[in-house]
Amino acid sequence: MDESDAKPRIADRFRGYLPVVVDVETGGFDCLRHALLEIAAVPILMDDDGVFRPGETVSTHVVPFPGSEIDPKSLEITGIDIGHPFNDAKPERAALDYVFHAVRLAVRAAGCQRAILVGHNAHFDLGFLNAAVARVGHKRNPFHPFSVFDTVTLGGLAYGQTVLSRAAQAAGIGWDGDEAHSAVYDTERTAQLFCLVLNRWREATA
Repeated sequence: MDESDAKPRIADRFRGYLPVVVDVETGGFDCLRHALLEIAAVPILMDDDGVFRPGETVSTHVVPFPGSEIDPKSLEITGIDIGHPFNDAKPERAALDYVFHAVRLAVRAAGCQRAILVGHNAHFDLGFLNAAVARVGHKRNPFHPFSVFDTVTLGGLAYGQTVLSRAAQAAGIGWDGDEAHSAVYDTERTAQLFCLVLNRWREATA
């Protein structure tokens, strides 16, 4: 088969890395002191025409690790009720196992070697993720330990907006302030924004 007839592969587009959008909700800003409370992840997929789209969301609430701190102001922003009987929170190790398993399956299905975290202020999310990995001694973290794609930069480039809600609205995604600051909602909107920027670039360079 002629190379020009080969279907595009996301593994070739990002040097063997699969972009996976991640958002965490936390009990504060210090990844070493404050609790990780919620995590969501969305792998980015690419169809046979090279168009990017969000994959399936995986998410879980997380039990605060022993000795962690939680700023009440953070709970006011996120609306997380730590003691709610139906949030099905998992201990950090189980939460990482659950999310990482889904990410590894997506990485394998895409023919990639590793995931790379995509986030809005991505190093914040990666910092909490890496801190949790270190606390539980997790040996199968699928994410690159320090490289990221950040939609703050991409939103500023494509739409002149660096705040997620404003960048989403500028991109025509829409934004529900009542749903914001949940890991699932923010992750899915960030994934949409990331795909729109990638597809916009693809169209501009075609």
